[in-house]
Amino acid sequence: MKTRLVLWGTDANDEKVLVAIALRASENKVDLWTIEDKLVDDELMDKMMQNWRNGKDVDFPQSNHFERPLSASDSILPDEIKVEKTDLINRAQTEWHFVVLSGKLHDVYISELGELKDKVTELSEYSSDTWNDLKSFWNKVQDQIRERNLFREHANSLRETTNGLFGKMKELRSTLDEEFRHKSKEYYQEFMDSVEEIEKKLEAGKGSRLSNLFNDLKDLQHKFRDTKLTKEHRSKVWDKIDAAFKAVKQKRFGDSGATNNSGSAMIRLTRRYDGLITAIDKMQKSIDRDERDKSFQENRQGNAGGQLEAQLREAKMKMIEERINSKKEKLLDMNKTKLEIEKKIEVQKQRDAKDAERAKVEAAKAAAKAKIAAEIKSADANRDTEKLKAAAAKIAPTKKDVKDVKKTETPPTNIEAAVDTAKSVSKITSEEE
Repeated sequence: MKTRLVLWGTDANDEKVLVAIALRASENKVDLWTIEDKLVDDELMDKMMQNWRNGKDVDFPQSNHFERPLSASDSILPDEIKVEKTDLINRAQTEWHFVVLSGKLHDVYISELGELKDKVTELSEYSSDTWNDLKSFWNKVQDQIRERNLFREHANSLRETTNGLFGKMKELRSTLDEEFRHKSKEYYQEFMDSVEEIEKKLEAGKGSRLSNLFNDLKDLQHKFRDTKLTKEHRSKVWDKIDAAFKAVKQKRFGDSGATNNSGSAMIRLTRRYDGLITAIDKMQKSIDRDERDKSFQENRQGNAGGQLEAQLREAKMKMIEERINSKKEKLLDMNKTKLEIEKKIEVQKQRDAKDAERAKVEAAKAAAKAKIAAEIKSADANRDTEKLKAAAAKIAPTKKDVKDVKKTETPPTNIEAAVDTAKSVSKITSEEE
């Protein structure tokens, strides 16, 4: 879009003049020169049309200069100047208004980009907040480019600077990612070694020692929640700790420990509490970031380049303040919930302690009952054995009886022998009773 015009017209004396008009977009003004016809030759005309109109400097001969404000309603031409092609003037006046507004928009973006550049330059390590701010800025610029509200040279300039900042952020992120993976590997090995040590103790542990192992696992779990790990490492460590918890409960409480309702309630409360603590920490960090951003805007306010930038900065600070107030209200509610859960956890601890004590008593009763039953069964078996031995001894035949039987001419029949034996057993039994 051209910001200079060259066309023929007439002056106040109705004399033919060459009219040259140029836009001063930064000041929202128009410069206008008129050159008498007799001073314009073919060489000057070529220079004006080919060079000056395309932005190059040309030495003017003697001319009259006018300065006019760019207005949507008033003409950019003085009243005494008339031109042949008024449609060119009207179109230029409309287009130049767009040029001025586009320039102001570009200036606003340059100011925002300057702030982002300052933030990136001051970084010693990668910041996801700054990355998101930079990404949000470029998305906004792209929208204006698609709407053709920015000129190509302005868009290219913004793109080049923004890409440079993205490149710097990627370098910081690459360094951070490598450090994070290295640290995660170290933490992962520490957790795995700690759990394996607990598992070794569990093999020989019992009684109060099992309780200590359970507490060690709980401490390890809290440490795990506060440690930054890669997704792969976090999943493996969690599975290892969870399996160790189940093994300790199984050995400490038996099958009932794995399905203990009160234990499940404590686990649910603990998970909810840990999740809330994490959320509170994130919310506080978010508020701190907004506070730093607000402070940054306040420090830059005194260096505002103009009224438009100052107004934009003031609006931005108000927006940040509203965001901070909203987050503080949420944080207040979250802290109230935290206190409520802490009370529930304390009540559940007392209830779990009572349930554990009750379970021990019931287990002791069951063991004693089983022992008594076994002793009674053993005593009954011994008593029956002694009776049978005594009975057998009393009914056994003596040598004299055998001799007498041999002398008998007619031995008793099987039925008679059976009856005699039954009588003998009955007699012995009644004597014992």
